[in-house]
Amino acid sequence: MRQTIDLLKAHNEIKIITEPLDIHLEIPHLAYLEVKKKDSKALLFTNPIHKEKNIHFKTPVLMNLFGSFKRVELLIGDTQKIAEDIAYLLRLKPPKDFKTALKLLPKLLNLRFLAPKILKEKGLCQALIQRGNTIDLQSLPILKTWEEDGGAFITMGQCYTQSLDGNVKNLGMYRLQVYDKNHLGLHWQLHKDSMNLLQTYKEAKQKMPVSIAIGGDPLYTWCATAPLPYGLFELMLYGFIRKKKPQMVKCLSNDLYVPYDCDYVIEGFVEPDTLRDEGKFGDHTGFYTPIEPYPVLKVEAITSKVNPIYLATVVGKPPLEDKYLGYPTERIFLPLLQTTTPDLIDYYMPENGVFHNLILAKIKARFQGQAQQSMHAFWGVGQMSFVKHALFVGEDAPSLKEEAIIPYILNRFKVENCLITEGICDVLDHACSEYAYGGKLGIDCTGEEVQKSLEILSDKSLQELLNPLFKNIKHLKQFYTSTKNPITLISIDKKTSLQTAFKKNIPKILNQHLSIGIFLDYQKNDLDNLYMILWRVVNNIDAKRDIKIIHSMIFIDATDKNSKDGYTKEWPKETDCSQKVLKSLQKKGLLEDIKDLEAFYKKFHIDKSYA
Repeated sequence: MRQTIDLLKAHNEIKIITEPLDIHLEIPHLAYLEVKKKDSKALLFTNPIHKEKNIHFKTPVLMNLFGSFKRVELLIGDTQKIAEDIAYLLRLKPPKDFKTALKLLPKLLNLRFLAPKILKEKGLCQALIQRGNTIDLQSLPILKTWEEDGGAFITMGQCYTQSLDGNVKNLGMYRLQVYDKNHLGLHWQLHKDSMNLLQTYKEAKQKMPVSIAIGGDPLYTWCATAPLPYGLFELMLYGFIRKKKPQMVKCLSNDLYVPYDCDYVIEGFVEPDTLRDEGKFGDHTGFYTPIEPYPVLKVEAITSKVNPIYLATVVGKPPLEDKYLGYPTERIFLPLLQTTTPDLIDYYMPENGVFHNLILAKIKARFQGQAQQSMHAFWGVGQMSFVKHALFVGEDAPSLKEEAIIPYILNRFKVENCLITEGICDVLDHACSEYAYGGKLGIDCTGEEVQKSLEILSDKSLQELLNPLFKNIKHLKQFYTSTKNPITLISIDKKTSLQTAFKKNIPKILNQHLSIGIFLDYQKNDLDNLYMILWRVVNNIDAKRDIKIIHSMIFIDATDKNSKDGYTKEWPKETDCSQKVLKSLQKKGLLEDIKDLEAFYKKFHIDKSYA
């Protein structure tokens, strides 16, 4: 980690913050603003404090480590080259002759780095040891990110587990809530490998060993986020990418192994039958997740380097560090996706779609229904099974990241090519009517442009046409009116469920003027801020409940839901920064490089001022 900081300094990719700042809100709020800048830097806080407890920590806090494409390449490597190497291995066939075998040898020799090297001596991560009564999680500068968070959370912990027989090794990343000096809440979601492993310990009536590593080589942290199939140890990617074996040491209190050069290691055991309320937590969706029961880690040891650095991230409304952290995942795992979807050319997960909520995919459509086949392939593969909305385009489409992809899609959109189905959803998805299960939407835009023309009315005239059908419309704005299917955003002061309005006799004549109508809460949405509107729409809808197709028009209800909509849970709050903390940071001169703070706050919905 010290070498990483030197590397970042050499490339002008880090800022040192010497101002004493609180681990509760101040440090994470500054990092939250930093990552949204075009010239975002990593931040090293050298004087973290806990104001309420009057604690001054000696350990620096490092944030926004992966918060730019340049830093990702510096820390992980050439992602395109890594993807090509993986694709080469996946396509590998037995050599036909000795000469061909010799050419393969260098590639095959690299596979020797996949298996970790086990060190017999203690690691650098075990220089300082807390055991017994000396254990104190609160001695670490663990951050509280959002005002309504249930406490302080470890946000970049590498979670090491293994199967009961030790044959399956697993590395993942989960948020970890600090309850007290020696207990952590483990946010192991329903569909994650760790919960699968925990079940086997429960059946055997044995406690489960768990170790949480923090820091070390940044590639360890990225490996913890990699969506490898069950049974493949994520740290093998470290050896594949670095071309050297990961070096690991045995933990002091359990039989797990962790990288020798991590900055911190938190060791312990989980009693499978013990659950404890965890949360609330402002998560990467930009909403608070509710208080729910999760497994508890009883800490048996905390070890560290002599001069550790505490690594953390902040999650909330996009764009954030996960945008950049997810980029190598997207590129490197394209070859793996192509094994189950052979005609897949490329895919893209926009950061304001918060990954699982929206995916664009380009395929070579060779036959009718291939897009639908690809949708089902996506929904049946690992992490892709959580995707809520998938849009498929043909090989003639522009780059999936270009603005031109939007008119391409709108010129090929028709309601007959919308597949609305249901399946598992991310546990963090608040819009589902049922827990972790809800509607999904797939749209086939692989064909030719549709033969369709609308009579485009002025925004005012169209609103007058809609007013008798939908009460309390405040604003209306049309976009992409030069395409076959313009998008109409409708800002409404919702007093009752829109489902009632959809059941009314919507006149067919309306389809001469409207194709796609999206309803939004007027209190929360600036109709010109399409970036944040896309974020809110894909977060707020369950396709089976909130999408209505009427007379070849598609209506999308992206408003907040309540019991009148048949939504029985509590609709979550959004992650808004504390205005008091923002003013404090401004007063300390830490926001001077943001020229227009008010515009910046409104652009990214930083605090409640966006309303």
